[in-house]
Amino acid sequence: MTKYTLKRIGYMMIVLVILSFIMFMIYSLVPANRAYTDAKAEVQAMKNTIPKGQMNQYFDDLYLKYQRMYGTDTENKVVRYLRWVGLAPLYDGSYNGLLQGNLGWSYEKKLPVLDVIKAPMLNTIKINIIATILALGITLPLGIHCAVKRGSKSDQIVQVFTIVGYSLPNFLIAILFIWIFCSKLGWFPPSGMQTPGSHYVGMRKFLDELYYLALPLITMTFCSLGGMTRYVRASMIEALSMDCIKTARAKGLRERAVIYSHAWRNALIPIVTLVVGWFLGIFAGSLVIEEMFALNGMGRLMISSLRAADYDVVLLMQMFYVFMSLVGTLVIDIIYGLVDPRVRVNK
Repeated sequence: MTKYTLKRIGYMMIVLVILSFIMFMIYSLVPANRAYTDAKAEVQAMKNTIPKGQMNQYFDDLYLKYQRMYGTDTENKVVRYLRWVGLAPLYDGSYNGLLQGNLGWSYEKKLPVLDVIKAPMLNTIKINIIATILALGITLPLGIHCAVKRGSKSDQIVQVFTIVGYSLPNFLIAILFIWIFCSKLGWFPPSGMQTPGSHYVGMRKFLDELYYLALPLITMTFCSLGGMTRYVRASMIEALSMDCIKTARAKGLRERAVIYSHAWRNALIPIVTLVVGWFLGIFAGSLVIEEMFALNGMGRLMISSLRAADYDVVLLMQMFYVFMSLVGTLVIDIIYGLVDPRVRVNK
């Protein structure tokens, strides 16, 4: 297992380097010149103090200064990439890239990228962890029940609701829930993450945030029920039809032991992929839900950064998503070996 894990980490690093290079090259093709924009803005701010005859020379000096600062004083894209990573020196011999902790600068927020991402990331993790735990707490036992009671009235009722929930788009469910719980019943606020103008602390702040996040959490949980419930049901039905399950019943084992000790273990293999993917998705955010309820999360930040051409933020976020996807595939493979001893990940 250790040898396999180290080998996979080596492969992950190679893939990460290749994908980072591709993404950097793609964003290098975008018609945006940070050095030119900053130099032009500084010249415009000081145009009343610079003689007209020296304006062009002053701009050229500023433009070169910013090019050197950003590592774009060369047309060689490979050198620019290595400078961005922190493997190649700038014009003065210094290193100032990702490996040195320079994760970029947000020109929209006028802050380091890490400071821009920190709050949305925490909000996204908080919201998605709660929604994922609630969804799994409902869908796993519900799917198992429907598989065991296949064809019963309760199974048929659940299947109807899951098909409806699976078919409806998330934004339509969000609109419907806002209409019901906000407009008609008045139970929850329609948007935001806290009471406007409030400065609560401690438990009062927590309860206020929980009140505002209740409806988004209900919506996200409901949107997740249909697909996962049907997936668990299908996996359990397939597991219950295996010969080993029939043998276990023939030996006189209790039905509870047959379902949870034998059938559930065999059904876990396809379910693990989806469950781990859910937990890794907590870092990505939900664009539709965050837009509908005006939540400050990663999905909303990604769209706003793309609209504002804030490419340092976008590039770092996508690098993070690539890294999480690679880690996710490794975690899934390792869990396969833990869940089912027949799977040998070291071969």
